[in-house]
Amino acid sequence: MATKILRLILGDQLNSQHSWFSMIDDAVTYVMMEVRTETDYAQHHVQKVAGFFAAMRHFADNLQVQKHKVIYLKLTDKSNLQSFEANLNVILERDNYTHFEYQLPDEYRLDIMLKEFANQLLIPVQVFDTEHFFAARNELGDFFEGKKSFLMESFYRAMRKKHQILMEGNNPTTGQWNYDGDNRKKLPKTHKPIDPLVFNTDVSEIVNEMAKTNIKTIGTIDATNFIWPINRTQSLELLEFFVAECLPLFGSYQDAMSPNEWSLYHSRLSFSMNTKMISPLEVIQRAIMEWKDKPERIEYNQLEGFVRQIIGWREYMRGIYWLKMPEYATMNFFNHQEKLPHWFWTGKTKMNCLKDAINQSLHYAYAHHIQRLMVTGNFALLVGIHPDEVDAWYLGIYIDAIDWVEITNTRGMSQFADGGIVGTKPYVSSAAYIDKMSHYCGSCFYNKAKKVGDKACPFNSLYWNFYDRHEDQLAKNPRIGMMYNVWRKMKPEDKTALLQQADYYLKHLNEL
Repeated sequence: MATKILRLILGDQLNSQHSWFSMIDDAVTYVMMEVRTETDYAQHHVQKVAGFFAAMRHFADNLQVQKHKVIYLKLTDKSNLQSFEANLNVILERDNYTHFEYQLPDEYRLDIMLKEFANQLLIPVQVFDTEHFFAARNELGDFFEGKKSFLMESFYRAMRKKHQILMEGNNPTTGQWNYDGDNRKKLPKTHKPIDPLVFNTDVSEIVNEMAKTNIKTIGTIDATNFIWPINRTQSLELLEFFVAECLPLFGSYQDAMSPNEWSLYHSRLSFSMNTKMISPLEVIQRAIMEWKDKPERIEYNQLEGFVRQIIGWREYMRGIYWLKMPEYATMNFFNHQEKLPHWFWTGKTKMNCLKDAINQSLHYAYAHHIQRLMVTGNFALLVGIHPDEVDAWYLGIYIDAIDWVEITNTRGMSQFADGGIVGTKPYVSSAAYIDKMSHYCGSCFYNKAKKVGDKACPFNSLYWNFYDRHEDQLAKNPRIGMMYNVWRKMKPEDKTALLQQADYYLKHLNEL
């Protein structure tokens, strides 16, 4: 019997540079599918579902143009059984395939599903690497074996050495590894960032199909002017725009927040990278090339901050994911139990920072890392939202949110639900930090300077209430001992007033 191979491509495996596609082989057929098991495991942003499907369709069309054999199941196809396993079983049997092949999924849920599916097949199965990441799944676990802590900076330096990125032998190019201290500037009030590059793709056909199948989504979409890249060409165009227009100020303002400035100097390449339309290596190489070509325009701290996000945080978070799953998905260090306020789905709150970050997320399916960490995440942690609730919201609302990168950032970095695996301390703040890094507070309904009383900023009392509530678990943490010294020195009546104010806000979350 002649060899017939069926190869599955998942929606986040759109890597046209993969060795699979280096030659045309008539014995190989690729299969891609839009299935309800993927649209429904979380309530996703409408732009996220449309973006994935548009990118998948474009990728499949491109394969066919190159003369590869492709089976593509659209969401509304009558023959679509709406799950990978059901569709694969039908296709494998119907067309008499002799071999099944797939690439390693990045999501634990799909990894287990495909392993179980492969185990029940009676034909040979082969699994391939996605040829995308710098580190193998188990590399971080091996690197930290026998150690009690998993310090990102250590892994980042090891990755830099191994892949010789911004290195001279075993030493960093400038003699200094990390320039994070230079990258915490507030955007000057008179400074107007460059308008972001957006695309105007028509995805109305997909949005109409989604409506026909009653997929439940969140957020809004302009279906005739879809702003996100949906193919490699657009992704590379966005990369070029970033290095030319944004990289010179990326580092300085990467933590800054400003109303009505949703993109600032961020690359917004995470969706393109997480779907593998472009690779982290080519993104880093292009940024380094621009810095070398124009050192007078791009200071080194701008470049290093960007490189660290990709070869540092991105690879580190993936490594933690594969080391700690599936237990990681159930961790709840503080035993938080609250539900998210309903305005997380509407943006209708009187707190300016949250109103802006949430409305931006609903409108663009995007917010940058400080909005996610120090505004929405900070609030959720201070009020004690159950990590499952926070996970579901972040996983659903952001176009770049795939389980491996979302859950480690949310449950770990943002909510400290892992008890300190990812972060060395909880990332909480009062209004002072938000005011330091943003222009939200000046026109807010609440008063950033007030801790108690009418219109006191909720972040202020909730901040001290958080530390008071979790003193048993946090007091010995060397990075926050100073806060407990401040708390203990407060007058008893001031403490009581703060806790009463926080209690009032906690009982009226939906009205804030």
